[in-house]
Amino acid sequence: MANGDTTVARLWLWVRKARATDWDARFAEELPRVYNFFRYRVGAGPVAEDLTGITFEKAWGARDRYREDRAGFETWLFAVARNVAVDHFRRAKATVPLEDVADLPGGPTPEEIAERRSDERRLAALLAQRSERERELLAFKYGAEFTNREIAGLTGLSESNVGTILHRAVEALRADWDKESEDG
Repeated sequence: MANGDTTVARLWLWVRKARATDWDARFAEELPRVYNFFRYRVGAGPVAEDLTGITFEKAWGARDRYREDRAGFETWLFAVARNVAVDHFRRAKATVPLEDVADLPGGPTPEEIAERRSDERRLAALLAQRSERERELLAFKYGAEFTNREIAGLTGLSESNVGTILHRAVEALRADWDKESEDG
């Protein structure tokens, strides 16, 4: 047999197997699993049922393209189900009429963004003037949002000491901020 004849023979073999598959039995066997897949994705109810039905419709329509030599039946069927889910979520993206958006508050203006960035740079410069310990405690408190007790556990300081250092550091930062504002 020539190489082309071997390829044709292999293709005919999988076509025969696909035609000989008991599709009704395979679908009935996998129906609960496909439905449960959609239940986990969209919740129980009519949407999961509809997506399950769509999956089996698409699989039935594509049954001639199923190739047993490339993937197991379950893998192929769940690839179809996954594509149905992706299509569903893509279509389900929320859309809002333009008239409804007119009353929504907008995001920050470019001026507000520039002011915030300026404030952040100013705060960073003021923080750089604080001691390493104060910067670390401020980062734990306001950056990582730890409690004083958690900070104490991390640093080995007492909770009371953490609170005192943070209070003094914040007061010093406020004073420096106000002084710069007056001078600026």
